[in-house]
Amino acid sequence: MKLTSPAFPHGGSIPSQYTCDGANISPPLEISEIPSEAQSLALIMDDPDVPQAVRKDGIWDHWILFNMPVSTSAVKIEEGQEPEGTHGKGTAGNTGYFGPCPPDREHRYFFKLYALKEKIGLQEGAAKREVEEAMSGLILEKTELMGRYVRK
Repeated sequence: MKLTSPAFPHGGSIPSQYTCDGANISPPLEISEIPSEAQSLALIMDDPDVPQAVRKDGIWDHWILFNMPVSTSAVKIEEGQEPEGTHGKGTAGNTGYFGPCPPDREHRYFFKLYALKEKIGLQEGAAKREVEEAMSGLILEKTELMGRYVRK
């Protein structure tokens, strides 16, 4: 399974339009080579470089989606669009995309994609920890796309 973006390469800089310094819209994403036995997808975007003065655990959850439908072996998420599925709750209380906005230096942003054996039984607004626990034992495949951003 692959997760890519035409807006930035793996390890590259996330353009400012997808951040708090721009339009704060989600970047376009392309998912390919989804396992044929997958019944749903989950997408988690987080930042593990947060200063502990801001968050004790050092992680900020930006975007949590689960129970995304799988109808083909490839899925395109258009720029600025929220894909079909159930939205979890991010650190800022958001239930949709919340772009990079590092307070201090360059941060890494991980878009983690999971192919699951079945849908998970959680409601909208579930926290990342709850989603990760519910996915336990259901993950067929995982891939990720990492982008970097520093405010100028």
